[in-house]
Amino acid sequence: MTEAAAEAPQDLLAEPRLVSETGLAARVAAIAAPTLMGLGFRLVRVRISGQDGQTVQIMAERPDGAMSVDDCELASQNLSPVLDVADPVAQAYRLEVSSPGIDRPLARVSDFRRALDKEIRIEMTAPQADGRKRYRGLVRAVEGEGESAVLTIERTDARSDEDKLVKLPLAELDEARVVLTDALIRAALKAEKQEAERAAQEAAAAAPRKGPGRFSEKHAAARRAKQNPHTPAGVQTGFKKS
Repeated sequence: MTEAAAEAPQDLLAEPRLVSETGLAARVAAIAAPTLMGLGFRLVRVRISGQDGQTVQIMAERPDGAMSVDDCELASQNLSPVLDVADPVAQAYRLEVSSPGIDRPLARVSDFRRALDKEIRIEMTAPQADGRKRYRGLVRAVEGEGESAVLTIERTDARSDEDKLVKLPLAELDEARVVLTDALIRAALKAEKQEAERAAQEAAAAAPRKGPGRFSEKHAAARRAKQNPHTPAGVQTGFKKS
């Protein structure tokens, strides 16, 4: 069993982030985080943007990294009244809740452990021993816990005269994100297909048999699909605020 798998879900739910927002985004994060935790979700990131009017973007996930469209809608429905009462944003804004997506930001130690052997981009708050702050490479190991954790990456951006293996203290993390590669996209599509097939099998097993006055299983499944269209994780759901 891996170190990440050995952690209890409740421990992962309460796991602190290595990075935090500032200013208005920090105030929104302080309000959103406990509400999300009460629903069984973790806050990943808050961003405030001025495109198309003021937008509050909240990224969240379950402790295992999953976040469905239904989860996003549940989070939105619960966050909206809480933000209305706290009123951290003075002007009208749009609330968007999304999953981290496959090219997700890495905000916790467990995120880096789940990203083992994946390629990431990472920026540190201060230059490291080699004078660099930005790196790109494959996650090879994560040692320690919390802000004492140390990340080892195999650099894919190293010159021939530079060390490929680099150890980075996560206490000095500024930002990190999984690189969107063809292999990552293929793996995500495969997982999505398997999940769709599993859901279809469960729906077929639960559907009533064809009989007098009833739709056939095929028509019933088509009707359910029309009523509840499948949308891939990572899609944002927006709610207009005023």
